[in-house]
Amino acid sequence: MCVVACNPAQVKKDGEILIRNDVIELSSSPRSLNIMVFGGTSGIGLETVKLAAQRGHRVTSITRRPERMEFTHPRMKNLKGDITKPETYSELINDHDVFISTIGLSPTWKDVYVYSNGIIALLSEMKASDKTRLITITGIGAGDSLGHGGFFYDWIIQPLLLKKDYEDKNRQEEILQRSDLSWTIVRPGHLTDSKRKENYRVIRNIKGVVSGSISRADVAHYLMHLSEEPTNIKEVILLTD
Repeated sequence: MCVVACNPAQVKKDGEILIRNDVIELSSSPRSLNIMVFGGTSGIGLETVKLAAQRGHRVTSITRRPERMEFTHPRMKNLKGDITKPETYSELINDHDVFISTIGLSPTWKDVYVYSNGIIALLSEMKASDKTRLITITGIGAGDSLGHGGFFYDWIIQPLLLKKDYEDKNRQEEILQRSDLSWTIVRPGHLTDSKRKENYRVIRNIKGVVSGSISRADVAHYLMHLSEEPTNIKEVILLTD
């Protein structure tokens, strides 16, 4: 396991106990950014919109149901749009620096293509406007993280409820990894609505790792770190407490 940031914690690596004391801290005076968040009315997306606005950035939330937004701020725009339909946001691309996709779906047995089609559409628009910084949320069970969610999640939740969802998240990751943009894929552990603690682990090499939980607010904290700092470019990251 390669831990690149965590609060004081004991982490096993090939039988060795590692004690790490480095904490991801956001800058006290960040450069002002224009950030576009897809899926900003709930969950990780909403937490990201809140934190971005609170830190002085201008943030645009793009969702199919903007009326669900429960947050208002002078530096936040809440707009109707669909990541799979670039005509709903293409005119806004030039005005933004960082693009974050936090979209999600309810469990379904129907085939899912919103993640892959959405990332294809967004990549095309970003390339046309010379934009490069793209961050996307997938989750435990995507790519090589399959089997790292613990027994109940790996054998019950994912195969019975999330199979179609993760088939398309896999396609999304593969498309993004073939891109020449400055992308980062973030796979959070089991999500909670707890308050932000900022003591999560950022893990690149998941060999031997079983994911724990992490709050949506802490995921948003890491997304803000990725937005403000040129770090973890072209990397796939597991986040867990």
